[in-house]
Amino acid sequence: MAKLHIKTGDTVIVLSGDSKGVKGEVIAVSPEEGKVIVKGANMIHKHVKPRRQGETGGVIDAEGAIYASKVALYCPKCDKGVRSKVEMEGDKKVRVCAKCGAKL
Repeated sequence: MAKLHIKTGDTVIVLSGDSKGVKGEVIAVSPEEGKVIVKGANMIHKHVKPRRQGETGGVIDAEGAIYASKVALYCPKCDKGVRSKVEMEGDKKVRVCAKCGAKL
């Protein structure tokens, strides 16, 4: 199982692909696949069947998974995607921007 540099709830920016430049929050992380789902990025059309009587089916838009290597943590101080490093704050580990040192 691989460890990812992205966690659920992080704000990230997409680096490549059709959704390049999209900034969004990470909804879900799948470390075993190495993929993340970002809110508003990599939108796919999902065909759904009605499951119960009275429920409507149709085509809905949903977020698709993206490889974690195609996204970078977003630093609001630098206003771009950055790498992160871990610093100790007392006895706690805190992720900070590798360029400016702002907390992520």
